[in-house]
Amino acid sequence: MHNPHKKGYSAGGSSSGSAVLVARGEADMALGGDQGGSIRMPASFCGIYGMKATHGLVPYTGIMPIEIYVDHTGPMTRTVADNALLLEVLAGPDGYDPRQYDVKVHPYANMLEGGIAGLKIGIVNEGFAQPNAEADVNAKVRAAGAQLKKLGALVSEVSIPMHLLGPALWIPIGVEGLTQTMMHGDGYGVSRPDLYVTSLMDCHRNWRTRANEMSETTKLFTLLGTYIRKYHGSRYYGKAMNITRLLTAAYDQALARYDLLLMPTTPIKAHELPPPNAPRELVIERALEMISNTAPFEITHHPAMAIPCGMSDGLPVSMMLIGKHWDEPTIYRAAFAFEQGVEWTKM
Repeated sequence: MHNPHKKGYSAGGSSSGSAVLVARGEADMALGGDQGGSIRMPASFCGIYGMKATHGLVPYTGIMPIEIYVDHTGPMTRTVADNALLLEVLAGPDGYDPRQYDVKVHPYANMLEGGIAGLKIGIVNEGFAQPNAEADVNAKVRAAGAQLKKLGALVSEVSIPMHLLGPALWIPIGVEGLTQTMMHGDGYGVSRPDLYVTSLMDCHRNWRTRANEMSETTKLFTLLGTYIRKYHGSRYYGKAMNITRLLTAAYDQALARYDLLLMPTTPIKAHELPPPNAPRELVIERALEMISNTAPFEITHHPAMAIPCGMSDGLPVSMMLIGKHWDEPTIYRAAFAFEQGVEWTKM
């Protein structure tokens, strides 16, 4: 899908339709699905706000699952106030979704005011150190951090070395989980008390007769997940899940010192869409090259929000604020202060 700011450039994935409609003003609010970053990545590329809340805060009932451990859905909007309002409508247990336990809900739309004086924000060095990081993106996000400091926040740098391991931990969980649940499990799999939409399962099952029509990334993940299961079982999934506890603890340790963490949502701006005759390698690269900062918080379940913070070469740049589990209000308060304090399109 074309970027709303620059034709021929990506709108991000996979909730690109939602992001484009909101960015173009054709919808005030939209929902996205986020398993590797697919609320925040298109929000980043299109210059809107996208919230991936704490895992389980928003029920996933009725939505085609990919992998229960990383399934998130949430709001995509042009303003912080609209985002908080939509989350307030969506959040809370529905009695069906087994992802939901010990859910803590707040009146988000009424918790935006108050400013951020004294709020502690840690700029995560590793979030700026991705191999494909673009200098202008890093500069714009650091400038946003400086603006938050001007607004009264206490901003300093913090190092979380394990952040760079996050995507490697996400791969077995995301790929093997996707293969078993979404593909071989007809979208739902078994062994959980979900609300099974059997008509959706019946429809999705037909991918087996039209596999050649699937996207290159879905083909790749399905083949890889099937290969791993056949020759290695589920040990890599289990090992990744075990080590993810250490990654979660690393973020929690930093969040014991800071109220929020800050880094680029995506280390890059939107890139050109692959041409129709592009090689498979380029298609895969374009589909996955922006995932490195977003994917880790899928598996640690921390809330994270994409916040537009500037333009470069006619394309949006986005910073991401990460909070403690169930502490979406603090993210919204900082995002609202930033939104009210600057005109990001001129940054």
